[in-house]
Amino acid sequence: MESVVDVRSVTKKFRLHQGRHKNLKDRILHPGQGTTTDLLVLNDVSFHVGAGETVGVLGRNGSGKSTLLKCICGVLQPTAGEIAIRGALAGLLELGAGFQPELSGRDNIYLSGSMLGLSRKSVDAVFDDIVEFSELEKFIDSPVKFYSSGMYVRLGFAVAVNSDPDILVVDEVLAVGDERFQAKCMDRIRQFQADGRTILLVSHNADQVRALCDRAIVLEKGHMVSDAPAGESVRVFREHLLGQTAGSSQSTDAHSAMTIVGVTSPSGHFSIVTGQSLTLDVTLESDRPLDGRAMVEIVSRRGELIARTDPTTTPLSISSGLNNVRFVLPTVPFLDGTYFVNLGVVSPEGNSRWAWREQAAQLEVTYDGRGAGLVALSLEVRPS
Repeated sequence: MESVVDVRSVTKKFRLHQGRHKNLKDRILHPGQGTTTDLLVLNDVSFHVGAGETVGVLGRNGSGKSTLLKCICGVLQPTAGEIAIRGALAGLLELGAGFQPELSGRDNIYLSGSMLGLSRKSVDAVFDDIVEFSELEKFIDSPVKFYSSGMYVRLGFAVAVNSDPDILVVDEVLAVGDERFQAKCMDRIRQFQADGRTILLVSHNADQVRALCDRAIVLEKGHMVSDAPAGESVRVFREHLLGQTAGSSQSTDAHSAMTIVGVTSPSGHFSIVTGQSLTLDVTLESDRPLDGRAMVEIVSRRGELIARTDPTTTPLSISSGLNNVRFVLPTVPFLDGTYFVNLGVVSPEGNSRWAWREQAAQLEVTYDGRGAGLVALSLEVRPS
């Protein structure tokens, strides 16, 4: 596969100034005052992206994801290493990046187009498509300083995807905006994939990365800790990094205190007939008592999340030492196929995974009926 993005031993440092300089005059007249420190944001990161690949970038806040994409797009220059790009690249890096607030949406379309290397004639040819996709016909001649955050994203994404790029780079901005427009953006990304274009996607949504991406890169404190198929990188992200995210009073301690030792089936295999129950015997080890919630996910072979249980309905008390817990799905309504089961223990609020196992089991489902799709539906016909 031809490589279109080569990242070779890229390191990026930022110099932080600490001192009493209040303005440029003080800095010039008293250069010796204060101190500087180097903040290492990316440390010797190397990978390549092949033509037509969709590659995700996962990591916690401050891991270096956005800095990496800015270096790829040429917004920032690496401190060391090099990046080679082959083909036309369009980047949507952050909310309103490159927009001039005093200019109208119309003027900003032409400005953004010129920054992407398009001539005015080329922008003229796609202008109506940009406005139609952004759904901003009524506001296109208003200054963008009056736009909402969702309107910024709609206009920026519309310009990027209509500039006919070979490589599309999208940072977390798709998290902004209503669900309908997010779905519209996902449809366009899938169209790009079908066209054989290359996509780099940063997202905090691990399920989205697993469903959309061929591969995923995981960054932690500037280091690349995984470059693997999307499912494997999501496992690394969730099992080793996500549990350390701040936001839950117990997440860091609980993550380090609890592990999943094993997952087995009482029958000795993970094969069922559509509609049967699924039983999973899970062995957990914890160095302290904890009250959490059990959660199970069913994922297709393509990595699409099909179902996730509601953790608020499954309280689970864990004692110190080894715990044998039985997870039971009373009925599995899926049709014939192979599925993966992810499971674990999450915080009481459900927002932090304390112990988690991606692809804990490969489930084979046999269906002997004549229905179609993913789920077995029951239909009753009655006189009206």
